[in-house]
Amino acid sequence: MLTKSSTELIRQQNRALVLEALRRQSGQAHTDLALATGLASATVSAITQGLENERVIERSEAPPAGGRGRPRILFRQRRAAAFAAFVRISSDMFQYSMVDYSGTLIDRIEEKRDETGQSVEAFADDIRAALQRLTKRTGVSRDDLKAISVSSKGLVADDNTSLLWSPVLGGQQVDMRKMLETDWRAKITLSHESLLVASALHTSLSQEASHPIPRLAALSLGHSIGLGVVHAETSVAPLTRAPGFGHMIHTHGGALCRCGSLGCIEAYAGFYAILRTAFEVPPNTIPASFVPFSEVQKIAVLARRGDRMAEFAFRQAGTALGNGLARLISLHGKMPIVFTGPGIRFLDLMRPGIDLGLSASLGVRIEGPPEISVSADEERLVFEGHLNHTMAAIDRDVIAPKISGQGGAE
Repeated sequence: MLTKSSTELIRQQNRALVLEALRRQSGQAHTDLALATGLASATVSAITQGLENERVIERSEAPPAGGRGRPRILFRQRRAAAFAAFVRISSDMFQYSMVDYSGTLIDRIEEKRDETGQSVEAFADDIRAALQRLTKRTGVSRDDLKAISVSSKGLVADDNTSLLWSPVLGGQQVDMRKMLETDWRAKITLSHESLLVASALHTSLSQEASHPIPRLAALSLGHSIGLGVVHAETSVAPLTRAPGFGHMIHTHGGALCRCGSLGCIEAYAGFYAILRTAFEVPPNTIPASFVPFSEVQKIAVLARRGDRMAEFAFRQAGTALGNGLARLISLHGKMPIVFTGPGIRFLDLMRPGIDLGLSASLGVRIEGPPEISVSADEERLVFEGHLNHTMAAIDRDVIAPKISGQGGAE
């Protein structure tokens, strides 16, 4: 016998299925939604009616599929039903984006970061002030902003709100939820940037292949080194993680990393590491807080002209990356590797070292190297990762539980 609570849970789950189907493809008819969700037509009708009454979705007319007969009624998200803000924290910039419920970008603010170092208090004040400006510019109210999604490189705690270490704040820790919840009622989450990149790549590549890719890794090259890994071998939702790849040990007691450890992969493959090696700076020298891309480009020009130390700097970076990827494959199995980030412009200089590092693995020598490709627009991937995770969370955690009391066959 179904209790009231179990009936409400079923209704909530069914609403979530319909919202998920519309998130995958906006503009679907009743029959499309029934096929996509496996729900009865009457159930879908009751759900869409309830969501319309709540002004979450809206209907439009489209020509009949065969060109004759009555117009088709299509359902799509109502853009003003909810809003979300994305905060991207990078080595040199803060980026703030506002999107509506359909996932359309409606405004963006970009601000240069103070590269001399910031206290947690100043860091928090900057983010709060920028979000206030963003909401004022877009006219989004406190109640309508349903989610704030923050991304950064570094080390993110399992609670998905605490930043434990980052290139921006170093070892100064910050709880994003506590930092923002006094100003906003929104659902506040923190993600490692490389997790979002890997998730977005997995979604797009799986759609192109018309089936889920079992495993995939996205490796970001830049001032920081970040890795996101997606596992989708089961029928449940893909599992995405961002292990601390850049701070795995490459050489015990080796070069000094920004995190304070010796011998990290990033201490050989990050932009500051390439600069340090190319100019024969002692490896225990404190890393530069930020290296402009143009400086690394100059070293690449020297390397392509045959400069010995410039060539060695990129080859050494590649070897550290290749060794790390060999360990990744040993633990997780062979998978496609997609390189992203500004450092992909120098991948040709790193590739001999990457191949050498990978060849150290018995599994790679037997099964062959992984498929390696490049995705140039990392900024777009970060945005799409924010979009996929955040809008799904709004559907699942905010909209679906809000049962309007409609009856029917749900």
